Amino acid sequence: MAADVLAAGPDEARYQFDRVQRWLHWIMAALIFAAIALGVVSDYLPAGRQPRQGLLEVHKSIGLTILALIVVRVIWRLMRSEPPYRTPLGRLNHLASRAGHVLLYALMLFVPITGYLYSAAGGYDLPWFGLLQWPRLVPHDDGLSAWGKLLHDRGGWVIAAVVGLHLAAVVWHHWIKRDDVLSRMT
Repeated sequence: MAADVLAAGPDEARYQFDRVQRWLHWIMAALIFAAIALGVVSDYLPAGRQPRQGLLEVHKSIGLTILALIVVRVIWRLMRSEPPYRTPLGRLNHLASRAGHVLLYALMLFVPITGYLYSAAGGYDLPWFGLLQWPRLVPHDDGLSAWGKLLHDRGGWVIAAVVGLHLAAVVWHHWIKRDDVLSRMT
């Protein structure tokens, strides 16, 4: 935290998320982009064969990592809160920001949980980067697995769309509005 203050100056640092929150944000952003890309590419490859199987193992590993990190992120966020805006957002912008972030957090839970449900109920492996297998906490149930797949696939497209809107908001704030919203997370 002291390094954050020195790097940004004592007054500047109060308008930024702390180092842990910034780290979690950017690592999770990279993981979400990777998981979406791997999921989309895997859909176009033949089932049950390489390279699809290997890509899906990495996809699942990333998804379970996102699930673990979102729990850490929520706990840390509750403990640390968020910094004030240098220039407060307008009422509509504030409402859109809150709604977008709540939706992103919910999807960061929903998508990995439904992916887990799809794999666990379907009897598929639940690897974590070749180091371990996650336990199956649900019984083998093809119907439950089908629901998990449907919800996971739809959730994946929804999170991709919400991330796209999030990026559009970043572009709007940084290059059109030219405010300092992005500097809170950089």
